[in-house]
Amino acid sequence: MIKEYSIRVRPHQAVNEATIKDYLAHEEGLEMKSMTHVRVLKRSIDARQRTIFVNLKVRVYINEEPTDDEYVKTEYRDVSSAPQVIVVGAGPGGLFAALRLIELGLKPVVLERGKDVHERKKDLASIARTQQVDEESNYCFGEGGAGAYSDGKLYTRSKKRGSVEKILNVFCQHGASTNILADAHPHIGTDRLPRVIENMRNTILQCGGEVHFQTKMTRLILDGDTVVGVEAVTNSQLSTVNSQLTFRGPVILATGHSARDVYRYLAASNIAIEAKALAMGVRLEHPAKLIDQIQYHCKEGRGDYLPAAEYSFVTQVENRGVYSFCMCPGGFVIPAATGPEQIVVNGMSPANRGTRWSNSGMVVELHPEDVPDEGGVLKMMLFQEQLERLCWQQGNRKQTAPAQRMTDFVNGKLSADLPESSYAPGLIASPLHFWMPETITSRLRQGFRKFGAMSHGFLTREATVIAIETRTSSPVRILRDRESLQHIEVKGLFPCGEGAGYAGGIVSAGVDGERCAEQVAALYASLT
Repeated sequence: MIKEYSIRVRPHQAVNEATIKDYLAHEEGLEMKSMTHVRVLKRSIDARQRTIFVNLKVRVYINEEPTDDEYVKTEYRDVSSAPQVIVVGAGPGGLFAALRLIELGLKPVVLERGKDVHERKKDLASIARTQQVDEESNYCFGEGGAGAYSDGKLYTRSKKRGSVEKILNVFCQHGASTNILADAHPHIGTDRLPRVIENMRNTILQCGGEVHFQTKMTRLILDGDTVVGVEAVTNSQLSTVNSQLTFRGPVILATGHSARDVYRYLAASNIAIEAKALAMGVRLEHPAKLIDQIQYHCKEGRGDYLPAAEYSFVTQVENRGVYSFCMCPGGFVIPAATGPEQIVVNGMSPANRGTRWSNSGMVVELHPEDVPDEGGVLKMMLFQEQLERLCWQQGNRKQTAPAQRMTDFVNGKLSADLPESSYAPGLIASPLHFWMPETITSRLRQGFRKFGAMSHGFLTREATVIAIETRTSSPVRILRDRESLQHIEVKGLFPCGEGAGYAGGIVSAGVDGERCAEQVAALYASLT
């Protein structure tokens, strides 16, 4: 017999299968010996009151063993002899597009400008040591994209365009914990996601697909108004000579939100794009224990049974949204620049969320009309670049990030010293309130005051404001047809994911990748 229960328990009762069984025996009258297995289907924490509860939906197997898998497996076929599709970019949009193409009987040829996850990790580690950023291998470029080494959060509100559950199940099939199927805010962890990504790549290769690292698209090949392939350049460590390559087939363009060379190429080639709204601001870092104390209403913090606490803030200031973004409990602040003369910060967390700090982006919504009217369709991108260069200059022209105590930022004062930080390249005290654009700083300061009033203790001198967070989303939208997902003017080109302006995170990018793959398959079917 199988029964399902929705229960509300204290944190120590939700720790593991044994404690859940004990609760069910006492509260639901089930015999302990009869419960052969308990599977958690949904889990969320209710910390709105001083007494913390965990809401669980559980499936109880009574006098029988589970015969069903914890996740739904996808069957992948051999496509080595199938028609091929070029997938530019091996981030979540590109990887899920490639896997879906295999399901549909098409051969993906994945081109990734950066390195594989293992080689990429070495370049990330060197940033703090050398203060230099590899332009092709960094926190944004390389296998897995910007999400691979920047947290692996899988929470999304985007459920109208595809199956979020499918994306999570594919992650589980490739080695992610099945906890992501149950948790309200699922999270793989920076330390575990690279292995999952590698397994996804191996599936592509085992099915006859191709994956080419250190291979950067330089231009689209057009036959009239139809894309028929791409030209690319390779530059491996084994050779100092660039090799020109040609790949033929329809193109899924999933290059991520930081591929500025792609945006420049599209603009110069008169391929329709437009400037889009995005958000910019700072990283705000607190001691993790302080956030735990605030969110769990307890001087002891999270205790033995609760995870590092999360928060979410949003308000309106002067007709623009001010909100927390990409919150990383028990995490690190990381250097996310993609080239010289830039400082960009982001956040990540390991699977156990066990560091002494918690951080989030604190950003202000900006529309194209809010920035100088220079650069045409690239105006938002140029504004990003300007702020990142200014931040680099304020940081002593290294990856040392300008920073300020939170209360000093709000009160317009230079910080005499700074709290200890997780940001490995180091911080330098700087008057962010003075040199950052007023359209951002004035709204952030008002927003911080509001958040401090909502949550006592949040506005504190123990928190650090670190500049600058600019890569929250793409500054450009590559225009595509609503139904076919092809570019509005160029056939055979499928702008995809976050870099094309149609997603906002790992899961939504994965969903969009699958949708693009399905439309490529429909295109092939229409030609036969």
